[in-house]
Amino acid sequence: MMSEEKVTITIRKDLYEKIKKEIEDSDEFKTPEEFVEFVIEQVLEEEEEESSYTEEEEEEIKERLRSLGYL
Repeated sequence: MMSEEKVTITIRKDLYEKIKKEIEDSDEFKTPEEFVEFVIEQVLEEEEEESSYTEEEEEEIKERLRSLGYL
């Protein structure tokens, strides 16, 4: 992962403590910050995937646009 400029985000202390406990035995995450970045990236990727159309949906949209004279 590339080193990028960081910003500070505030979360509840109890949530931070839960994250610390969760990653204690983790080989994947060294810090709560790494865990939070990972979770946020996963959520954003899911959101992006959900908003994408399948090939079938895209074809249906194109056909509809053709029938309306837009393509």
